[in-house]
Amino acid sequence: MSSEVEETQSKPLKLVNCVSCGANAFIPGELRPLEIADCSKCGGELMMPMMLEHFELNSRIAAGGMGTVYRATDSVLKRDVAIKLMQPELVEDEEGLEGFYAEARAMAKLNHTNIIHVYQFGQLKNQLYLVMELALAGSLDQLIDQHRAVSELQVLDVGIKIASALDAALKHKLLHRDIKPGNILFNADNEPKLVDFGLVCKSEAGVDYSEQIWGTPYYIAPEKLRREPETFLADMYSLAGTLYHSITGHTPFEAPAIDDVVLAHLNTPLTPPHKWVSSITSPTSDAIVRAMEKKPAKRYQSYDEFIMALTAARSQLLRSQAASSPPSKPRPVKPVAAEEATAPRGWFRRKK
Repeated sequence: MSSEVEETQSKPLKLVNCVSCGANAFIPGELRPLEIADCSKCGGELMMPMMLEHFELNSRIAAGGMGTVYRATDSVLKRDVAIKLMQPELVEDEEGLEGFYAEARAMAKLNHTNIIHVYQFGQLKNQLYLVMELALAGSLDQLIDQHRAVSELQVLDVGIKIASALDAALKHKLLHRDIKPGNILFNADNEPKLVDFGLVCKSEAGVDYSEQIWGTPYYIAPEKLRREPETFLADMYSLAGTLYHSITGHTPFEAPAIDDVVLAHLNTPLTPPHKWVSSITSPTSDAIVRAMEKKPAKRYQSYDEFIMALTAARSQLLRSQAASSPPSKPRPVKPVAAEEATAPRGWFRRKK
């Protein structure tokens, strides 16, 4: 028994910081880099750090089809960054490899406040990686989970900014093709950031739907399901669907089976947001409904039009909120002696 205890105590331990509770905790030293253990204090996820050139990867943020995103520290510039490591199995997959390169090139072209910035793209041995701006204040998806429905003002702010980001991408002839709450993150200043350009394509190239239709079922545009040519109006539809979910707490179409959700995008009339939440103002509800018209020709025909409608709705909302708020109490006026009141401004009287 004592030998077993000695053997357990002799195992090497490494001290790491838990991102969940902020405490320092020990993990087994024999773990390989990027392997996971549980925090002994809060049960959160701890990761064995890994050095990638001058970047130390120290916790996992998210995982997707193309790769896994980690929080890392740049030891040269002394800042925190996000690093996306391509899935190792995709190195031998020509299509997957091209998709990772396409994402990196697309994001590198785009310089917009509301699009995650790319700092570096590199390869170490067989590991491809993408170094990006870090946005750690959660996602719109998490905000919906926390509050059920996000405030109308914040939804409008997000809509205006992400529509502007998509317009910037369109000016480079790029479509995002997977707009959803999980792909809108917030930084420390609560600024929304569009991420994950893994499905990006050239707007004039067209999309081959002969094999698969890519997109998230709850926000996918009807024309994609009909295998019609895909334009920026499909991204607009998905953004409006994202705003719909955020402001009502309901996805645009709900059904027990995903197939039924998909069919609803094609056939079921959209319930206007203000029918779910009566406090939603008509301009906001109308703007979202129009951007989600089943026929692309009935939607706003530019992001500028959509942004103008959202901005007008925001202005009217602020005016109505100001009108309904109680008037502020006037400040008490300090009594002034008659001779002081009649003295020219800037003068003063010397006391006797």
